[in-house]
Amino acid sequence: MKNWILHEDNHLIIINKPPKIPVQGDRTGDLSLIDIAKKYIKERDKKPGNVFIGLPHRIDRPTSGIVVLSKTGKSLSRMTKIFKERCVRKIYWAIVKNKLHKDQATLINFLKKNRIKNKSFASKCEKNGFLKSELNYHLRKKLDSYYLYEVELITGRHHQIRAQFSYAGSPIKGDIKYGAKRTNKNGSIHLHSRNIEFKHPVNNKTINITASPPKKDVIWRNCIKN
Repeated sequence: MKNWILHEDNHLIIINKPPKIPVQGDRTGDLSLIDIAKKYIKERDKKPGNVFIGLPHRIDRPTSGIVVLSKTGKSLSRMTKIFKERCVRKIYWAIVKNKLHKDQATLINFLKKNRIKNKSFASKCEKNGFLKSELNYHLRKKLDSYYLYEVELITGRHHQIRAQFSYAGSPIKGDIKYGAKRTNKNGSIHLHSRNIEFKHPVNNKTINITASPPKKDVIWRNCIKN
């Protein structure tokens, strides 16, 4: 856990989450990032009582990268508002097999979440129950067999990048739920929460954090080579 911490102060702890770890508890019963953070802080700081960790946002279980956790109720309520009002800049890296039609563009679709299937479905046109979903992307690097895109989320819908890239014909590597031909061996997908910027909820200073992609993955390692 210590090596996952990108930033920590009295109110926030920002983590570089490995893939396959759920941010919060789910029906699998697997240990969540919140559980791990609580245990780590309790043991590190020798706290006698319960440790408070709040979750103002989340990323998908197979996704790696930045997760902001709140250590106080004050920061949780304020960070939740920051994310809800989109006063935060979020950058992702996405690796795909199929190149998108343009090297740089804005994707606008309408997404609807199916709770039973835990999946979002996309449409070109506005429909009842579908929410406008927008992102900007550009081609960052051509790899031997794949393409690395940098993505800035404008909205924050359920599985937004996964659904919109799939709808555009370029599913994320390993993401069979959204059309990839095969899974990754470790159950991850090649989607990484790379950078986040926002005003600190208490002291109002600018927080700008960048997270390295999983180092054990050879494709991710090739992405950060010069």
